[in-house]
Amino acid sequence: MGCSAGLVAISLAKDLLKVHGNSLALVLSMEAVTSSGYDGKVKSMLLANTLFRMGGVAVLLSNKKNDKLKSKYKLQNLFRTHMGSDDESYQSVFQKGDDTGYVGVSLSRSILRVAANALKTNITELGPYVLPFSEQFLYGWSLITRKKEIYIPNFKKAFEHFCIHAGGKAVIDAVQERLRLSREDGEASRMTLHRFGNTSSSSVWYELGYLEAKGRVKKGDRVWQIGLGSGFKCNSAVWECISELDPNMRNAWSDKIHLYPIQIPDVADH
Repeated sequence: MGCSAGLVAISLAKDLLKVHGNSLALVLSMEAVTSSGYDGKVKSMLLANTLFRMGGVAVLLSNKKNDKLKSKYKLQNLFRTHMGSDDESYQSVFQKGDDTGYVGVSLSRSILRVAANALKTNITELGPYVLPFSEQFLYGWSLITRKKEIYIPNFKKAFEHFCIHAGGKAVIDAVQERLRLSREDGEASRMTLHRFGNTSSSSVWYELGYLEAKGRVKKGDRVWQIGLGSGFKCNSAVWECISELDPNMRNAWSDKIHLYPIQIPDVADH
């Protein structure tokens, strides 16, 4: 299911827990690069060999009442957008064989535009559930009056933290610009990309681990995870922190968190 598979799995686990009482669900999100390596010579398919890195995360979900006392987060909302009915979206990330028979993943030049359209559709569905009425009104009014520039809601009034899929610098930049977020809002994504690379569906969890290790997530805070992936898909998960988190609790960042954030120069700065 591609790089947004982690949130697809959370959606499946959520549905299973609705019909199986007093249960646990274990979700594993990982990237294994060896199985999808490309040995051919087509440049658009070679690119995938350099983008991804090994990584994995395990997430335990529960519907047991007693587990609420020791749980970190509560899942508030989850919305999945699939753009597969559009040919450009469907073919933007596509596994196929080349003329010599080697199988690989082809990445289209239109992928950023496709991702932007998927994100727009997803947040249109998510917005009414998370945004304050004032932001919904401004967005709706811009549609009614048919202004040239549609109002982009201020999602910082709905969320304290953002975990944008670390698919690459261009992806993070595009989502950040689309949502009118600050560079600090994308820090967890950029630092995850810098240290671990694109670990596919597990990247949004590495980002949450970064925020926890920095001691930034407080009880009552809301976290928005945005997963982007082949299909083309855009999936959103909204979590509410329901516990006092200990930043010294060991995770993947513990040994290096004191070194971050670091300054990452733009290509033009080299």
